[in-house]
Amino acid sequence: MPRVSAKRQITLPIDQCREVGIEPGDEYRSFVADGRITIVRKTAGAAKGILCHADGASGVRDEESLEDALDESTP
Repeated sequence: MPRVSAKRQITLPIDQCREVGIEPGDEYRSFVADGRITIVRKTAGAAKGILCHADGASGVRDEESLEDALDESTP
């Protein structure tokens, strides 16, 4: 069974890497949910189109949007 090293490094089993397509040098994301760590290989373009359904206000400038966001965060 693999163990966590003193530097908190882990070695992923090669059969699991092959199954999900993880290769040496690949980037990944990790997150914790329900007390478990999940590792997900980053995939180029995975978020493409994620906001395609959102209707933005085309008349709002970036500066106005930032000012509004800052105003909302001030108590």
